Amino acid sequence: MPGAPDPTLRPLTLRGRLPDDLPTLWRWMHAEPDPEWQRWDAPYFHTGQPEPLPFDTYREQTLARPVSPDLRVIALDGGCIGQVSRHEEAPAGGGWWDLGILIFDPGHWGGGLGTRALDLWAAATFAETDAHVLTLTTWGGNERMIRAAARVGFHECARIPQARAWAGQRWDSVKLARLRG
Repeated sequence: MPGAPDPTLRPLTLRGRLPDDLPTLWRWMHAEPDPEWQRWDAPYFHTGQPEPLPFDTYREQTLARPVSPDLRVIALDGGCIGQVSRHEEAPAGGGWWDLGILIFDPGHWGGGLGTRALDLWAAATFAETDAHVLTLTTWGGNERMIRAAARVGFHECARIPQARAWAGQRWDSVKLARLRG
């Protein structure tokens, strides 16, 4: 888009959720009837989702839970555009953490923001945990995610052929990994 700031120069950070983020998070998680991000973020899991929560219920439930160090907002110029997550694979203390990344608005896709966020999240996870290996799992149709992960040092370590059914096709499940150091 002519005149738009180069997304690689705009401040991108990962931070804890703030009350001001709730309208954006609610919109993309509950209010949008068919958000594009669900077609790429493991779309085979999004069918048959429960009814969306009204904003007041979402706000009340979300604020009742403490902010998790394993879930952060992706902030561009300070505003929420997505989130990252992580969980430790069992057994605890084994040094294996699985990461997730989600940028809601397709207008923010394709400019390197996801790659930057994933790189920041991998660095934060190595700095804040005992992680020895980081993984992320996607599906063969999400080529942007596979390329972004490769750009920040992840390597394909497993591909389960035709493990996922989506949109009338069979897709591979793809796991990528990055080691500390």
